[in-house]
Amino acid sequence: MSYKLIVPQTGESITEVQVGEWLKSEGDVVERDEAVVVLETDKATVELPAPEAGVLKRILKPAGEFARVEEALAVIEEGEGAAKRPAAKSKKPAATKPAEEPAVKTKAKTPEKGPAKRVMPAAKRAMAQAGLGPEDVEGTGPGGRVLKEDVAGACPAAAPTPAVFSPPVDVPPDPLGREEEVVPMSMIRRRIADRLVSAQHNAALLTTFNEIDMSTVMVLRRKRQDAFVARHGIKLGFMSFFVKAAVDALKQFPAVNGSIRDRDFVFHNYYDIGVAIGGGKGLVVPVLRDADRMSFGGIEQAIADFSERARANRLDLDDLKGGTFTISNGGVYGSLLSTPILNPPQSGVLGLHGIKERPVAVDGQVVIRPMMYVALTYDHRMVDGREAVTFLKRIRDVIEDPSVMLLEV
Repeated sequence: MSYKLIVPQTGESITEVQVGEWLKSEGDVVERDEAVVVLETDKATVELPAPEAGVLKRILKPAGEFARVEEALAVIEEGEGAAKRPAAKSKKPAATKPAEEPAVKTKAKTPEKGPAKRVMPAAKRAMAQAGLGPEDVEGTGPGGRVLKEDVAGACPAAAPTPAVFSPPVDVPPDPLGREEEVVPMSMIRRRIADRLVSAQHNAALLTTFNEIDMSTVMVLRRKRQDAFVARHGIKLGFMSFFVKAAVDALKQFPAVNGSIRDRDFVFHNYYDIGVAIGGGKGLVVPVLRDADRMSFGGIEQAIADFSERARANRLDLDDLKGGTFTISNGGVYGSLLSTPILNPPQSGVLGLHGIKERPVAVDGQVVIRPMMYVALTYDHRMVDGREAVTFLKRIRDVIEDPSVMLLEV
């Protein structure tokens, strides 16, 4: 028996995936639950296992192509007998064919049992549109499940229209015929592009700036680094200070931690802080759940784990869901100043930048201090300018004097 390896539902709102690396080639034996192909969604990279043991007979979607949920990627011959099929052909006994025909006829009668046949939701919709019933379609999915592709095979008019990604601007080839390289946009880059454009079109974006003297935090890190590493097994970075400062400021200005749902303001009584991280496929924003309950060590360990898994494209979908506020550190790439874009439906994003020694005036004297520019982009529909400016000033006050968090002043 053969069945099709189909694209599963990999997350909410995900309707399409990009085929990544095939871990098996045509003719290879696959074990049950063994990874066969890597799928890239607009949120993460996942491995698709084989539901049953068998032989990979044919690959329908090569690496780089796009496929919709429940679309077939490959055909697998189920069971150990699949690998022995060439030997069966060489015998060619006259009694072989009659022995095979009853098995086929018996399988054709199984749909009459009705409840035993399992029809996938997309296949049900396709059958309803084509005027077909379960008895009219033979299932080829695991366990005889009826797939959307099976309905299309029984009725070509029910075949889905392939999705086409249309870029906003049609860029013509070089008129001089010079060489160009055309690379399909990955799922995650498409998702990033859609969300950035959505944020620009659907929110009233405004950015306010400030600068922070990093002297106190830098001295504190040098003084306590060895003890911190000995206790937590990881170095103390700057991000944990800013996560703590952001939570402190969000508690005082809850609108920055909110979002807009239809025509209502939603104030979140929890603090899920997204931290932008550069991964193997682009920028991702994993979320620190209940960041207000996390220690400095816990924050640093979680961010290190996110970074390692992002580089290996092994982040889980749950790591990227939700988030009430985002922090993006462009300073690690050398950025001096920028205006971050919101991560919808959030109302605020904090942009960090490089630390540079600059002359500043302190108590009437010009001194050299390690300074960082910070930026807060916010949705002006929910956050007033006064709140945004005061929020960013609170971030500055907490970083320049972390003791204010302990004293709650």
